[in-house]
Amino acid sequence: MVVRKQKRNRKYYGTRRWGVGNIKNARGAGDRGGVGRAGSRKHNFTYMTSKAREEMHKKGFHPWNRSRLDEITLMQVSSMAKAKGAAEIELRNCKVLSNGSLSAPVKIKAAGFSKAAVEKIKAAGGEAIVIGQ
Repeated sequence: MVVRKQKRNRKYYGTRRWGVGNIKNARGAGDRGGVGRAGSRKHNFTYMTSKAREEMHKKGFHPWNRSRLDEITLMQVSSMAKAKGAAEIELRNCKVLSNGSLSAPVKIKAAGFSKAAVEKIKAAGGEAIVIGQ
């Protein structure tokens, strides 16, 4: 694609300190906002401080080797059972939640179940089996 118009500040690239006004304004490391040699205009500006403040200062320890279980609903399990035509479904690394309902008795093997999901599965005539990860 043809560039029809250059950015306006390109013509200032060869000058000493474009964008800061007088050269006195940008003499030492003081124009970098106290973040070393980075050249950032704001003092201690990061993505965390501006966009994700809720992620800062969280207490607790999160083990590096523990993974979270994926969540799957009974509605999704029911549609999987219909599509496959299977009476038994194995879901490794998944926790079955109770959103939705089962239309047919299905034997479900998963890493975890919510209490309400187990009740709904048994009410539909199915079986909930917990397997290790």
